[in-house]
Amino acid sequence: MSGSELILSMCKKAKEASYILAKLSTEVKNRALYNMADSLEKNADEILEANQKDVEASRARGVKEALIDRLILNKSRIAKMAQCLREVAELPDPIGEVIKTWIRPNGLIIGQIRVPLGVIAVIYESRPDVTSDAAGICLKSGNAVILRGGSDAINSNIVIGRILSEAAAKSGIPDGAIQVVPVTERSAALQLMKMRDYIDALIPRGGAELIKAVVENAKVPVIETGTGNCHIYVDSDADLDRAIDIVINAKCQRPGTCNAAEKLLVHKDIAQTFLPRVIGALRSHNVEVRGCEETRKIVPDVKPATEEDWYTEYLDLIIGVKVVSGLDEAIAHINKYGTKHSDAILTSDFNKALRFIRDVDSAAVYWNASTRFTDGNQYGLGAEIGISTQKLHARGPMSVQHLTSIKYFVLGRGHVRE
Repeated sequence: MSGSELILSMCKKAKEASYILAKLSTEVKNRALYNMADSLEKNADEILEANQKDVEASRARGVKEALIDRLILNKSRIAKMAQCLREVAELPDPIGEVIKTWIRPNGLIIGQIRVPLGVIAVIYESRPDVTSDAAGICLKSGNAVILRGGSDAINSNIVIGRILSEAAAKSGIPDGAIQVVPVTERSAALQLMKMRDYIDALIPRGGAELIKAVVENAKVPVIETGTGNCHIYVDSDADLDRAIDIVINAKCQRPGTCNAAEKLLVHKDIAQTFLPRVIGALRSHNVEVRGCEETRKIVPDVKPATEEDWYTEYLDLIIGVKVVSGLDEAIAHINKYGTKHSDAILTSDFNKALRFIRDVDSAAVYWNASTRFTDGNQYGLGAEIGISTQKLHARGPMSVQHLTSIKYFVLGRGHVRE
């Protein structure tokens, strides 16, 4: 079967499965999610064996370690994947929810009910846990899913997808509800982007180049998940000890993730005392610091930051540092250079925090907390299928309720329009 025939066949199976999924009871879907979680843990050795092949191949190609970290699985991460599926099962089922009803003066009863989108395609890079999270979220929200991961995780994704699909089928989920594209050719991804007759929404997850390619080539409606050029602004009245802890966590815990901090903005009134401390702490964690002219006057051996740096999502142990005159300049800088993902202010002033939250145009804004919390699981959503940085139709971490639409129902008693 050629690549184009394969994609068409997968799309047809997914469409047929979507009609059945839309009618399944909450009990059937939850049973499948629990069985999928159990199956991941029972088959952990097989998953790890496949994952090791992917990791070795990436290292052989010279992929940087921060990105390899997103690829690596271990028993703990597999257990976390399973736990996310169980948490999704515990979420309220959005399908069939009556959102609201009202009565018109002529007696017509009009209402809105929540329904699945239908077939979701996800094109993503590196992270094999996306395979599990996306499958679980789509199943719970009554959607079929076609998963096209990157070549770097192909072995992991195929094994995880098979394990999940087999476990779901044993629980009454139709064939075609969870499918992983088993080929890595770019042509397969391009064809998937154009299957408008079968796919209802396409979600890209990955770096700027992947997202740009999907947006430019897709004929299917795209829910755009953005890159994460995330900022932390440290105001003059911030608790500096806590600020250092937050900056280190946001930059260093997992630097290859989209919610890791990439830029640090510091109020000019504390720059002289704070910058040497925070730069020293960053360097102790092997972070390369690139700074503006004012930063380099205070810490001369910092590398000079270019205009391009302010726009860059490093996904690595690198951070850009800039001294700003105050809150207004910080907000303006973030809105110009940021990617509308996650940005934080560290301050003891409620009014400054309120202004930051109101005026920074990002999907998630923080007061005295690390940007690393932008995550569906951390928000209590069970898991996420992506973090949307657009405004239609979802924004921020997307879970089961965000993969639904509405339909109107109208109840009459022989009504005719005059």
